[in-house]
Amino acid sequence: MAPQSQRHPRRPRRSLAAHWRALLVLATVWVFLWGDLSWANVLGGLAIGAVVVTVFPLPRIATRGTVRIGPFLSLLAHFVGEVFTASFQVAWLALRPGPQPRGGVVGVRLRNPNDVFLTITAEITSLVPGSVVVEAHRRTGMLYMHVLDLEGSGGPEGVREATLDLEARVLRAFATDAVLDRLGLDGSGVPNEPSSPEVR
Repeated sequence: MAPQSQRHPRRPRRSLAAHWRALLVLATVWVFLWGDLSWANVLGGLAIGAVVVTVFPLPRIATRGTVRIGPFLSLLAHFVGEVFTASFQVAWLALRPGPQPRGGVVGVRLRNPNDVFLTITAEITSLVPGSVVVEAHRRTGMLYMHVLDLEGSGGPEGVREATLDLEARVLRAFATDAVLDRLGLDGSGVPNEPSSPEVR
């Protein structure tokens, strides 16, 4: 028998309750992908999330956050509305006569380049028809996204404003009070403006 000093320490197993944030996020993404808020999709998302965090455990990310029910529901309603509106807009662009819309890649610098919040913002942006994130820089907080109809989206400035508005909704739903105060997103001040967008 190997000496006590040579034995490998056993890592304590974490229960599913310790992964409740990951389960919530995975279930939310599952519902978004199906586009139907129902008990079957919610339970299915939780079940798949449980399998993912059990079979493919990820290391902890040093991120502090919370879940605010009101801002989270507002974010969810905003996302559903954007998907509904953008779906009809993309369908009209495909069917309408005349020249094809001019697309482009726009770079937007987020206010808070945190891994979790950057990922959530990028995923929601990519799930809305007509836009997809093609590159993300975690060190600088830059998102580069391809927009199908750049002019119809208000040009680079309109894309930038819409993306920063989405990031603000994500932060209000999940970020700590300290982060919101630092960025001026607590509802009592004007959000800090990052640098101008880059367009490719």
